[in-house]
Amino acid sequence: MDFTLDPAFDDLRLMVRRFVADHIVPLEDDRANYNEFENIRLDLRDRMRGKARDAGIYAPQMPRQRGGLGLPMVGQAAFYEEANRSIFGPSCLNCAAPDDGNMRLLSMVARDDQKDRWLQPIIDGQVNSSFVMTEPHPGGGSDPGMIQTSAERSGDKWIVHGRKWFISGAAVAKHFILVARTDPNPDETRRHLTAFLFHADQPGWRIVRRIDNMGPDEHGGVCELEFNGLEIPDENRLMEVGDGLKATQIRLGPARLTHCMRWLGLSKRCMEIAAEYTSRREGFGIRLADRESVQLKMGELAHAIQIGRLLVMHAAWKLDQGDFARKEVSMAKVHVADTLHKASDVAIQLNGARGYSKDTVLEWIYRYARCARIVDGASEVHNMVLARFYGKEGQDFWNWGG
Repeated sequence: MDFTLDPAFDDLRLMVRRFVADHIVPLEDDRANYNEFENIRLDLRDRMRGKARDAGIYAPQMPRQRGGLGLPMVGQAAFYEEANRSIFGPSCLNCAAPDDGNMRLLSMVARDDQKDRWLQPIIDGQVNSSFVMTEPHPGGGSDPGMIQTSAERSGDKWIVHGRKWFISGAAVAKHFILVARTDPNPDETRRHLTAFLFHADQPGWRIVRRIDNMGPDEHGGVCELEFNGLEIPDENRLMEVGDGLKATQIRLGPARLTHCMRWLGLSKRCMEIAAEYTSRREGFGIRLADRESVQLKMGELAHAIQIGRLLVMHAAWKLDQGDFARKEVSMAKVHVADTLHKASDVAIQLNGARGYSKDTVLEWIYRYARCARIVDGASEVHNMVLARFYGKEGQDFWNWGG
């Protein structure tokens, strides 16, 4: 086992660190740089993306021939962690959800002509994208097999009816990936779903509402959508008929792990803010940083973050070997989501009223962190996955092989 980072990845990681520190973190202090949903203004984001391209740190997950850096998952883990030292970092470097996962899926499974039309504009920053899967009860959520939205074939096109909700990025997206039911009577093969591509300007669908939530919102928020006769040409079908569940699995596994990569960066930022404040704040004749109670909290955080980094790197390595790494991704997802929530909570506590205010980004991160234990599968679902693996593998759950 060798935990040494490839020198090329380490050099790139340090480039990202410097760029984020010099160009992105300072943007957080000016409220004029935020949109009404507490994210970076899109016009400012796009200017920063130009700078990131010039610096050679843009679209790390995409192939070089399409303008990316072509990093494997292990390289992405180091990159994303540094990118999310700032709350604006991933968006400025084009490695933020939901575009990140959508680009990855299209890069892996789309035809070349589909990549030119649907993927390349996302890479280039010309459009935002959205993945349309989750539905209100009794439709699909953590279990996409329950999806009710239907796509019925009519000649060389598909007619879509149904409802989706909590669809990330939908309010600003132009390119959509839709998962719909194409077989009303699925068998045990679960080939009743198919993935499709559609453009925001096509008729037959609408945004019912942008769902208010704790925020802060990613660009485009989370929306409820209604489909009432959307027509999708068969040429805009993604993969084969019946491959919809496979498409979701291809997308969601790595996407869960890239969430964790970014969350580790935010967790470290929380510690950084807490460390800076406690090093200079005194009370009753002693610096907060010199108090044992504070040191215990900081030590626990450092411990939890490092465990998360090891879990993420192991899962990333397995994905690079061609493994689905379902068990490893679930372990990382549960632990890192908990760690981010703990890191933001502890940092706010150590900063006192300052942390609860908007004088730092801690309250922003705290609200964002609460979502981490829900998105891309609630923690309870991932623990259930792990229990099933243990039930099947027993003591081999902890094997050393690969």
